[in-house]
Amino acid sequence: MIRIRHADETPHEAHEINVTPFIDVMLVLLVIFMVTAPLTTVNVPVDLPSSTEKPTPRPDDPVFLTVKADHGLALGEDDIAADALPGALETATKGNKDERIFLRADKTVDYGTLMGVMDRLRRAGYLKVALVNLQGQEEGSEAGAAAGPVGNVAPAAAAPPGGRP
Repeated sequence: MIRIRHADETPHEAHEINVTPFIDVMLVLLVIFMVTAPLTTVNVPVDLPSSTEKPTPRPDDPVFLTVKADHGLALGEDDIAADALPGALETATKGNKDERIFLRADKTVDYGTLMGVMDRLRRAGYLKVALVNLQGQEEGSEAGAAAGPVGNVAPAAAAPPGGRP
């Protein structure tokens, strides 16, 4: 059978966007990001003993909490038990939970112990914590000390020579 084509039987144009190439590109980008994302993490051992940042002025009556090398705690000059920390802080800050706590730790204290002390501070309601470190000195030198910020708190005050309150 022979079919005769008439002028009004022209094929209609499809007005659709072919999204297959876009999907292919997006899948390739997804695979690239999935492969490279784990490689962007930093797995380098760190030793952060000092800072060269200029310290801010020290408050009149700072509250220093010290984690000693034997993992014992001292509030100011007095040794305290870990369980007595909330009550001792309440007394030292006169109930002001917004007062900044200056946290000092011996260099030999492991990160887990330091984070445990910071968790105790958080549970006690003290969210403003500043870490105290040696200021602008080479390792082993005790010429000065200053506190640096933790998280998004403002820079903290400097401690006297030797890092003692």
